[in-house]
Amino acid sequence: MTPVTIESLDQEGRGVAHFEGKVIFIEGALPGEVVTYNSYRKKPSFEFAQVGQILKQGAGRVTPQCPYFGLCGGCSMQHLDARAQVAAKQRILEDNLKHIAKVAPEMILPAIHGEAWGYRQRARLSVRHVFKKNKVLVGFHERKSRYVADMGSCEILPPRISALLLPLGELIARLSISDRVAQVEVSLGEAVDVLVLRNLAALAEPDESLLKAFADRHRIQFYLQPKGPDTAYPFYPLDAAQLNYTLPEFDLTLPFHPTEFTQVNALMNRVLVRRAMQLLDPQAGERIADFFCGLGNFTLPIARSGASVVGYEDSGALVKRAADNAARNNLSANTNFLEKNLFAATHEWLTKQGHFDKILIDPPRDGALELVKSLGNTDSPLSRKRERVGEREGREETPSRIVYISCNPATLARDAGVLVHTQGYHLSAAGVVNMFPHTAHVESVALFER
Repeated sequence: MTPVTIESLDQEGRGVAHFEGKVIFIEGALPGEVVTYNSYRKKPSFEFAQVGQILKQGAGRVTPQCPYFGLCGGCSMQHLDARAQVAAKQRILEDNLKHIAKVAPEMILPAIHGEAWGYRQRARLSVRHVFKKNKVLVGFHERKSRYVADMGSCEILPPRISALLLPLGELIARLSISDRVAQVEVSLGEAVDVLVLRNLAALAEPDESLLKAFADRHRIQFYLQPKGPDTAYPFYPLDAAQLNYTLPEFDLTLPFHPTEFTQVNALMNRVLVRRAMQLLDPQAGERIADFFCGLGNFTLPIARSGASVVGYEDSGALVKRAADNAARNNLSANTNFLEKNLFAATHEWLTKQGHFDKILIDPPRDGALELVKSLGNTDSPLSRKRERVGEREGREETPSRIVYISCNPATLARDAGVLVHTQGYHLSAAGVVNMFPHTAHVESVALFER
């Protein structure tokens, strides 16, 4: 096999090379390396491959800290130095903006990054009773497999939770429904560690005793989830501390349900919120929209400024949670939360929402295309006429700035193209947030201004 030189990393953490007119995506290869590869999928213009021999090692290559790296599918970049991971993600963001949106930010924001190990406050661990091994496995799936990795620890979970993987497997193996437990969802708060047991059958009385003893021994709280996420309920102990996280800089405490969405990296979330507020610069008296507001992660810090904030979310449960969180933090007077499927946002619906001085958008991976397509129309729903002295006609005033939080650089770039080339904004700044160290996941924040 002819050696190739790795030029960059793609969004899945694979090395990218070119050979004979094809793009070769090579798992396990890093920028600057010269490698051979073994293809497992071939198309006319590209191939997917696994690294063969590393003939020239890249400067950023390190020995993975986790003994299960390569088997477990939870991480794909532990073989790359943590600082180099951040640089690679910044390049991925810039490349997406350049090639998809045809724009470049006027300023590259300093990357937000922090502790690379033990950072996950949330995780969904799969469970599988392997009868041939007479063992219950608890962990992440193997790479490209539906099987659960046989792992005894996890370096990106907090050590106290990592230490529970084997004991959890042993506990579930003793239950009468050991083959009817599908997953364990980890949700950690400021004062309580919650494990949500996805039980596909009812517990017997001896099972309940085993769970209670485990909870007491390891100082965790069990929830049971017999069906969908909204069926999860506290099982034991019932007097545990409230599950919440805090944003000390804004004097906020946000309670949440263990199956509701919160960021997996609590420390990075605090820095991200600070960065978003610096970019948005909310002022008292302004009217601001927070689209895809969730339980108020950005809405409430905006409200602390004295601005009037309207949060939109498609989940009725999250809308209620956000309103409760506003009340909990004495911010009900200048917040309002509305239920809306923002993927179906229309010009007519936006018209009824009135004018907003600024907006923040924090969508899921699919982005916010329908929303951004409506922002800068001639009779934009977010616009109003402002009369100028000496002018007969007023001018349209649309939001002066948009802060866009993204967990997918491709959809951010797509939406940025609309905002810049159609809606008349310019991309003032953009940068990455290393919310998920050792994975290829790219979180980013961008500022658009008139």
